[in-house]
Amino acid sequence: MKIIVAVIIALLVCFPVRAEAPESLSARSAVLMDAASGRLLYEKNGFEKLSMASTTKIMTAILAIENCDMDDVVTVSPAASGVEGSSLWLEVGEQLTVRQLLLGLMLRSGNDAAVALAEQTAGSVEAFVLMMNSKAKEIGMYNTGFETPNGLDSDNHYTTAYDMAVLARYAMKNPAFREIVATEKAQIPWAGHDWNRALENHNKLLKSYEGCTGIKTGFTKKSGRCLVSSAERGGRELICVTLNAPDDWNDHTRLLNHGFEDFETITIAKQGRMLKTVQIDDEQVGLLFADDFVTSLRLGEATELRSEISEMTLPVHKGQILGRVYIFSGGEFLGGVDLLADRDIAPEGFLDLIFKIAKGMI
Repeated sequence: MKIIVAVIIALLVCFPVRAEAPESLSARSAVLMDAASGRLLYEKNGFEKLSMASTTKIMTAILAIENCDMDDVVTVSPAASGVEGSSLWLEVGEQLTVRQLLLGLMLRSGNDAAVALAEQTAGSVEAFVLMMNSKAKEIGMYNTGFETPNGLDSDNHYTTAYDMAVLARYAMKNPAFREIVATEKAQIPWAGHDWNRALENHNKLLKSYEGCTGIKTGFTKKSGRCLVSSAERGGRELICVTLNAPDDWNDHTRLLNHGFEDFETITIAKQGRMLKTVQIDDEQVGLLFADDFVTSLRLGEATELRSEISEMTLPVHKGQILGRVYIFSGGEFLGGVDLLADRDIAPEGFLDLIFKIAKGMI
């Protein structure tokens, strides 16, 4: 038998709810996500499968970072040299480090760099694509299929704005990835030339939007303009994705402004803080939050905590899971946190019973 206890907590109800997100976005599909919690703050056709062009390279970059040493030297193969589209003009036999290729991948959007990194990471493009799809499922990109490491048009190469936000949120937890996608300009060697390759990040928001932290642009005729961006203000970070968006820079500015102006980060559960006490036989035990739970809430938005507490018997050990609290906003499930016992409680022994009988307590 389980005991269900509902606790209603209204947060900042004295503030009026701000205006809704703009509805006149140019994007066919758009998503705004809170990076800390993964909560979806806005979506327009966010689960529609579409092409994603060079935003594909977010997955290519994070897999290379996770599976290679940044100082590993890569020898450019014939397959990597001469790939169509945006390019570093890599030459067969040229040698660059993984870090240098990643800069070329994410700033210049080099399709040849994507192939070189795929081969270095997995041995072949085909094996790397298998890694891409495996990683996608692992992190929760359930409506995505990869066929290339660079995003060139392919019939079975697709994603959703929501899935790309999931990927961006995951990748931005990696310090090396964050550093690369926040880099505005860089230079890498160009063998056989008297000058280096000059790289400039295609993401204009790094210069035009206050707090922008990344991450990747993309374009093909099939996909249209695609953009994944992130921005941080006041300790809050937001992820924004648009697919097939003719006016993507303005779309992202408006969506990010909506997220920063109309929402704020609230700590609903704090690790070690007591939610309530419950009685076990004649003893009281406190229920402590096992973890922090932090999310973005619209100004004036209320949350509801529903505690599910298992039927308990002694003994109870400090730190034992005694239940779980589920967090809702309206009908939306936001997440849950385990509830832990705050102390040890042993069952009564024989001498305890004799003492109570002598005192007339039972």
